[in-house]
Amino acid sequence: MTAFGTLLRQRLRRDRLQLALWLVGTALLAYSSVAAVADTYGSESERSEILQLATASRTILVFRGTPNGPELGAFLFFQIFAWLALMGGLMSTFLVTRHTRAEEEQGRAELIAATPAGRVAPTVATLVLGVLANLALGALVALAFIVGGLEAAGSWVAGAAIAASGIAFVAIGLLAAQLFRTSRGANGAGVAAVVGAYLLRGIGDASGTPSSDLLHVTPAWPSLLSPIGWGQATGAYVENDVAPLMLALGFTAVLVGVVFWLQSVRDQGASLLPGRNGRAAAGPALSNSFGLAWRLNVSTLIAWAVGGAVAGLTASSLSELVAQLGGEAPEIADTLQAALGGGATLEQAFIATFFGIIGVLAACSAVQVGIRARQEEAHGTAEQVLATAVPRTRWLLEYWFVGVIVIVVVLAAAWLAGLAGAATSDGADELVPLISQAALAQLPVSLVFLGLVLLAFVWMPRLTIVLGWVLVGGAAILGTFGPLLGAPDWLTDLSPFTHSPVPTGDDVDWAGGFWMLAIGLVAAALAVASMRRRELTTAG
Repeated sequence: MTAFGTLLRQRLRRDRLQLALWLVGTALLAYSSVAAVADTYGSESERSEILQLATASRTILVFRGTPNGPELGAFLFFQIFAWLALMGGLMSTFLVTRHTRAEEEQGRAELIAATPAGRVAPTVATLVLGVLANLALGALVALAFIVGGLEAAGSWVAGAAIAASGIAFVAIGLLAAQLFRTSRGANGAGVAAVVGAYLLRGIGDASGTPSSDLLHVTPAWPSLLSPIGWGQATGAYVENDVAPLMLALGFTAVLVGVVFWLQSVRDQGASLLPGRNGRAAAGPALSNSFGLAWRLNVSTLIAWAVGGAVAGLTASSLSELVAQLGGEAPEIADTLQAALGGGATLEQAFIATFFGIIGVLAACSAVQVGIRARQEEAHGTAEQVLATAVPRTRWLLEYWFVGVIVIVVVLAAAWLAGLAGAATSDGADELVPLISQAALAQLPVSLVFLGLVLLAFVWMPRLTIVLGWVLVGGAAILGTFGPLLGAPDWLTDLSPFTHSPVPTGDDVDWAGGFWMLAIGLVAAALAVASMRRRELTTAG
């Protein structure tokens, strides 16, 4: 077998679990969305009302897409495509970084380059794997739509749009691996590119030109600068125009050419952007192991806190839209209220639903702190700390404390931004206590994921990263989208997010919150206690 074939097979074997989870999870979300949209918005008149309201308010277009008519397929494409493309983009950038910059950072790429494979074959194998993964994702999404009852031609165009946008993000991930010295920096740039493309598409959609009946929107030029916008421009189920996908493929070809040129002119292990030089002497904060754990997670805190602040500001700024929803689209109000058991007011339901998404951000920040502990162990730097007088249990407990601080800061940023947004609303007096309750309600569930990822780190260290993201991703889909997608109660109850304390009328039910708090603390205590007898595992 050639060096390229061996490397491709090695990558497929290494990523078989991660890729299966990404592909199957995204396809299941696509399939469940078809049934949910058909059930919730079964008539064309209902779908027309939603599209007209979204086009009139514009803000909702940032989070959804471009309206293109009330037909079921077109309406579903408007509702779900941008989210599916976002997931495909994250899958692609993570995959590329794992096989490029991370390999260079750990020294394995240099060993492969010393063989007849050279430096080019590993990059080509990674590129081919990324393309194959996105083709499989597009095919599975298309089949999910077809099985759900949608028209085949439009479904295949939608699948092709998902695949093409994901392939473009493969090229972006390859470029990030050339630019940044660390895998963490490359991953951060990849995530920023995916989220930036999503928001750029959203800005273009919200700034677009609506039709006279408010059922169609022609996006503005910013949307055409985004790989997600290119996929959306196909107009699946209506125009079925695959020509915009040529932009994605052409962009990929040019960027891949740039990547191989950059790789040919830089040294192995080096990066085009120089890393920041450290201080000659450590500051007082790095005089102990807790300060080190804190310093290693500062960038995580800042990134997720900014995301929390943006989401919190958006949630409270949409209060006027909430009132409009109640009067013009009662089916949306009913859906939101049903997700909380039917006892909440519309504003309570909306704030709780939006802050549930902020809870997902806080849980992700907690998972990333646990993953950082695993990375320190895998890279051998944790062993150097533990070779001093620092016990293993104390070392892990300090990471737990750092995780708690990160969670609190993310939720506090969302809370403060929410209050700032509420101050511009006429109903500020009513929104302030709702926002405060909703922000505090996300603390217990975030602690659950912090405890669970630390348990995974102690008991199954090699699977820490996979299990951490699978747990939070699966629970987020069930908890956030499960009620809206009509999932059975027993399935949504498996998600900790469904047990967050929520206001119902004049009361706040904290029963689930206390249970989640207890589970999170017990999981963390068990992880710390188990760390005492575990051997260090430095292999990735």
